[in-house]
Amino acid sequence: MSIELPEIIQEYVDASNRHDAKAILACFLNDAVVHDEGKEFRGVEMIEDWILKTIEKYKFHFKPLSIRTDEPEAVVTVEVSGSFPGSPVTPDYHFTIASDKISSLTIN
Repeated sequence: MSIELPEIIQEYVDASNRHDAKAILACFLNDAVVHDEGKEFRGVEMIEDWILKTIEKYKFHFKPLSIRTDEPEAVVTVEVSGSFPGSPVTPDYHFTIASDKISSLTIN
């Protein structure tokens, strides 16, 4: 079963599955913020560092399972598999979209 994602979120998922850090970063606004594992990453430099470290540490793969939208927010439940204990897990990815880019992402 395939789910229909907003274009920028599909781009984020596709780039993430390719582990293409530059393409992942291109999905975010310059002043975007990411909340993951209890930490905040604000702006392109911090987000790029988060992307690179996450790819290296977890070698993840995403499989979107469902989406709930209440614009400008979309909550995507994602099966995340990789090199970490308990793999796979199914966190919710809370995306806020502005100007066709991700302005905020909270993973929980």
